[in-house]
Amino acid sequence: MGALIRSGVEVRAPAAAEAVEQGRQYLTFSVCGDVFAMPISGIREIIEYRQPTDVPMMPAYIRGVINLRGRVVPVIDLAVRFGRPAGEVTRRTCIVIVEIAQEGHKQDISVVVDAVSAVVDIADADVEPPPQFGARVRTDFISGMGKLAGKFVVILDAERVLSVEELSMHAAMALDEAP
Repeated sequence: MGALIRSGVEVRAPAAAEAVEQGRQYLTFSVCGDVFAMPISGIREIIEYRQPTDVPMMPAYIRGVINLRGRVVPVIDLAVRFGRPAGEVTRRTCIVIVEIAQEGHKQDISVVVDAVSAVVDIADADVEPPPQFGARVRTDFISGMGKLAGKFVVILDAERVLSVEELSMHAAMALDEAP
């Protein structure tokens, strides 16, 4: 990863070596009592919770859409997306706007979280591969397990969790199942 092997000596590209030393910044947040993280590079903004406009015939994890400065942005309930009951909306509930790049274009999708915690630095050396079993979230949604203050935080793969293709497929299935 970012390294070339020449005559048995590893030569790292400067950007790769710097990334290994510095790590990355992540936004940490809670959903159903568990702490998750997403790379800050994909986070566009965090807004106070507002009631989304309901869109009929959508999967249960799509709460609806919001108007964000004239743009229609879908609102995904991460708790329901993870197979848990929808969380109660409190004064700490937030909507996190995430920019997803898929199929050559970018799209904003928002997620409802119970509370935003902090922006933290996690060194690349402190990120372990995702578990193959035992996670309370689909393992394909997890890009890694970050070591933070002696505990693990689940680092989500935003492009998988918020896959436009999968969301569209689920919406189409909901339409097919309608009476």
